[in-house]
Amino acid sequence: MNYHRVDYAQLREFCIHVFEGYGFDSAQSAQITDVLLDADLSGIESHGIQRLIRYHHEITEGLVKLDAKPEVVFETPLSAVIEGNDAMGQILGMQAMQMAIDKAKASGFGMVTVRNSNHYGIAGFYARMAAEQGLIGMSMTNTEAIMVPTFGRQAMLGTNPIAFAMPTDGAPYLFDAATTVVPRGKLEVYVKRGSGLPLGWALDENGQDSADPDRVLGNIIHKTGGGILPLGGSGELTSGYKGYGFAMLCEIATAILSGGTTSNYIYKTPGRANIAHCFIAMDQGMFGDKAELEASLSRFLQEIRESDKAAGQQRIYIHGEKEAEAHVAVKRDGVLLNDKTYAEMEMIGQYTGAGDYLPKYLDA
Repeated sequence: MNYHRVDYAQLREFCIHVFEGYGFDSAQSAQITDVLLDADLSGIESHGIQRLIRYHHEITEGLVKLDAKPEVVFETPLSAVIEGNDAMGQILGMQAMQMAIDKAKASGFGMVTVRNSNHYGIAGFYARMAAEQGLIGMSMTNTEAIMVPTFGRQAMLGTNPIAFAMPTDGAPYLFDAATTVVPRGKLEVYVKRGSGLPLGWALDENGQDSADPDRVLGNIIHKTGGGILPLGGSGELTSGYKGYGFAMLCEIATAILSGGTTSNYIYKTPGRANIAHCFIAMDQGMFGDKAELEASLSRFLQEIRESDKAAGQQRIYIHGEKEAEAHVAVKRDGVLLNDKTYAEMEMIGQYTGAGDYLPKYLDA
């Protein structure tokens, strides 16, 4: 498969016109686009523009309701629950995270859960929203059942990512990771590449290691067994139960505390996704002088960077550094797209009337 680069600004303009073509207003289209392309800016192909085809199907098939009116169904000074009513996940995510941020600015802490939403993109985007406003931020979402619990062979939990961000003297510290070995989007990328999976990533319908991404994805879609392993892998020897446990923490914070739907019921109701999210913002000033706390974190991160390296290694990365550096490089050099994703963009551009804005390959 061939990869080519396209200009980021042109890609952003194309995406905005695509979402406007579906019927979102200009502000909503920009919000969805910025969350979507933040993954490409961060060098994370699995969650970026290659996911546009997923959104196309979910919008055109009615899972995403263009006229949805989210409503706050429970609220305290520190918390809230939003009934998403099947709105686009990115729109709900930005609304809920900002609500948590506003509560944290007023009272020191804010936590907002969302139920009956759709896929919301990359978890780290929302955690970083809080850090960019001087707060600690966390974001979690459950997803369609794709994780096989330790000693199981049926997917019961989602990839269930957890993201955490805190301001430092430089770029925010940002940790964002699925609680599975890899996310579903990584399998989708391997399918497009025609590549086999490394063993230890996924199980087939019989609970056996599988290197076939088409088979694993097909089993997930048709609910015929198997799925992706928890972070740590199969069984207990390499602590797969820890990834399983982290996924449960996410499930509780999202589905249970929102009164929503657990992963094993997502996409089971006709015409609805029923995904749940959780957003947390906290003012670290509750624990002392904010500048001193951020300086302390910055010092520790620098000590880690300067600590002894393994043989043959030149650098120890801090979580979020690769992504921050990728933002600069991608805006300079362009977004890397594979041909199959570009073909999907062409089809979507024709469908939405945004075809004239389709970016050209920079190396054409």
